[in-house]
Amino acid sequence: MFSRNLLRTALQNKQLVNNWKQISIRHKSYTPINTVIMFVPQQEAWIVERMGKFHRILAPGLNILIPIADRIKYVQSLKEIAVDIPKQSAITSDNVTLSIDGVLYLRIVDAYLASYGVEDPEFAITQLAQTTMRSELGKISLDKVFRERESLNVSMVEAINKASEAWGMTCLRYEIRDIKLPQRVQEAMQMQVEAERKKRAAVLESEGVRAADINVAEGKRQARILASEAERQEQINKAAGEAAAIVAVAEARAKGLKIVAEALQGERGSNAASLSIAEQYVRAFDNLAKTSNTLILPANAGDISTLVTQALSVYSTVTKQQGHQRKMGFKKLLPLKPQDNLAEYFSDEDDLKKHQERLELEDKNVKPK
Repeated sequence: MFSRNLLRTALQNKQLVNNWKQISIRHKSYTPINTVIMFVPQQEAWIVERMGKFHRILAPGLNILIPIADRIKYVQSLKEIAVDIPKQSAITSDNVTLSIDGVLYLRIVDAYLASYGVEDPEFAITQLAQTTMRSELGKISLDKVFRERESLNVSMVEAINKASEAWGMTCLRYEIRDIKLPQRVQEAMQMQVEAERKKRAAVLESEGVRAADINVAEGKRQARILASEAERQEQINKAAGEAAAIVAVAEARAKGLKIVAEALQGERGSNAASLSIAEQYVRAFDNLAKTSNTLILPANAGDISTLVTQALSVYSTVTKQQGHQRKMGFKKLLPLKPQDNLAEYFSDEDDLKKHQERLELEDKNVKPK
């Protein structure tokens, strides 16, 4: 067990040493020899010391130095530098361990502070980025790490710039490159995503069924309303047609009765009425056995003349009653007098005598004494 732990520690230290060597080799500063006439490249700053003390910073282009007294101590690149942040472990606020790495973009803004403010500015800012990342991740939960990735990068830049002002460097941006979760946490998140998708699918399916039921019910409702309106209009049209038919039949019957009445008042109206009644009598006997098996026949069914005579007597009786009603109505308007012909108003002789006596008595009482 001890040997295994020792081997693991040695491997980790070896990996750190290799990473540090790669960074040192890639960003190793070279110091040119003082040749009196110096040509400084663009986007570089050469720090010159005179007799061991800072003298000046050489600008790009032609520069002249004093031999032996002047020495180029540091060479700083003013270009933007991309620094790899090694993978590290961090714990979120909900106690989930993450393995995260990133890329940091830097630029030297003050060559003097970058040379004399810190021994190795890139190594210092790399360590600062790692510690700041652990601090920022400890403030948020696992879900917010993925949702607020952009805000996390901005917070990293602000925190690094506050600490790197004394080193003459500025952090332009920080990008999270890779986030690795534990296997169990990743499986739990996958199950959560699947459950959420199933839930959304069930909700969408239920909403579709609900919308379909509503559409079907709305369609049935509209169909019933239209059917009821059509039936109502049909009944209205039918009633209007029946009413018009009844009116037309009544008008035709009235005209027919008027013509019949005018014909009966003619010279041979009674003969025409007798002929019409006889025809109807014969037609009625023709249709007796067509609707049912039960027949009701008069005793003298073969005597047509007797039947015509009875029909004419009924007609004359009805005519006399209608004339009597018209005279009685006229009597109410004009009072009767004893000298009037009362036989026109009374068919019974006893009633006629009684009425004449009553009128004579009323006439005597009215005369003055």
